[in-house]
Amino acid sequence: MNLPPLTQRFVMHFGEMGGRWGINRTVGQIYALLYVSSKPLNADELGEALGFSRSNVSMGLKELQSWNLVRLIHQPNDRREYFQAPEDMWAIFRTLAAERRKREIDPTLSMLRDALMEQPSVAADIHAQARMRQMHGFIDLMTNWLDDVLKMDSSTLTNLMRMGSKVQKFLEIKGRVKEALTGSSRSAVASKSTDAGTR
Repeated sequence: MNLPPLTQRFVMHFGEMGGRWGINRTVGQIYALLYVSSKPLNADELGEALGFSRSNVSMGLKELQSWNLVRLIHQPNDRREYFQAPEDMWAIFRTLAAERRKREIDPTLSMLRDALMEQPSVAADIHAQARMRQMHGFIDLMTNWLDDVLKMDSSTLTNLMRMGSKVQKFLEIKGRVKEALTGSSRSAVASKSTDAGTR
């Protein structure tokens, strides 16, 4: 591997982590190098830097393109194809979330919807369907929340993340205020009823 020490360490780590994320070592290393590179790289440069064959680099780039994690760039007076990873981390997050939803979550939701349309006749299937309904509700809630989050601009998302546990405190205060207002309105209704009864 023909890379400076810090870059090499980063690239090697992404290669090792690739298997845990569902991609192979080659794809992980190609992406890592494109991410930290100060300029777009072509397949020959990637192969030389990483010590990969041209065919391995081509397959890796196709995989990354299928995930929309790299973009193709053409340089003036150069027929070779260059590749670059997005610089905005939120853009990468949005892309990964959308692709994982399409590949993993949507098929599961589809299967669960079909299962919930069934009319089970045995106790075990009735219980299983009830559990599937809980799972469908949870996944649906999470995906709707994620859709709302992904519609936010990057600065809003960053501010939301920085708020951390303050969001929970805000929701607790909001709950107390709502409870107090609901309690006040109930008291007002009760006192009106009492007044009406004494007349």
